[in-house]
Amino acid sequence: MWKEILQIITALLLLIYLGFAVAFINPKADTDNVCTQMQIEVINNRSASYLTEAQVLSWMNQAGVNPTGKKMSSIRVEAIEKALKKSKLVKKAETYKTIDGSIKIKIYQRFPILRVISSQGRNYYVDDEGKIMPVPFQFAAYVPLATGNISEAYAQKQLYDFVVFLHKHPSWNEDIEQIHVLPNLDVELIPNKGNHIILLGKLEQFKENLDKLELFYHKVLNKTGWNRYSVINLKYKNQVVCTKRE
Repeated sequence: MWKEILQIITALLLLIYLGFAVAFINPKADTDNVCTQMQIEVINNRSASYLTEAQVLSWMNQAGVNPTGKKMSSIRVEAIEKALKKSKLVKKAETYKTIDGSIKIKIYQRFPILRVISSQGRNYYVDDEGKIMPVPFQFAAYVPLATGNISEAYAQKQLYDFVVFLHKHPSWNEDIEQIHVLPNLDVELIPNKGNHIILLGKLEQFKENLDKLELFYHKVLNKTGWNRYSVINLKYKNQVVCTKRE
């Protein structure tokens, strides 16, 4: 009986202590304090940064969510995050208040893995989540370039799957400089080494055809030289058909 009473008293004292701690130790972030400063940090884990503090600040001013000079109680961090995430260059935004009356913002930028310049006049990147992102001003990522008859749906599915495979296989990723999609959706590859074009065929069979190409490189081109053929055709099952250079 007395043990239970002591436990209840201890719990009540703990609750009272926590109440005082929240009241006197926790910052008065949501009272009449005014936001004195804002800190913006751009997180770029795997590539050069293309977002700047000035650009982020410009977006906030346009959306009317710049918190500087406003009362902390009136600042809604969710509204700031929502405004920043409207940009297709932003993967994630985190905003929080600090005890010294400032606002901290972390911006996670998108990571491009493919550049697309289509015959329809579109120019954009595809990021590592398969999403379309615009080309940032004065920024060029060192990624494979895809040209030709490319719709956004094709870029986000077939080309995305292909480029993800390339990223997981560094030797192929380094060897392939350009991907060109023909009107019938056959794919040509422009390699970094050798003066030839690789006719890969439809992307649905790219793994099988790259295996054939690797074997052909090892058994043939390493012996005959890399510039003997102008076209290496992988479209046909269990065959490699080559066009000799004139």
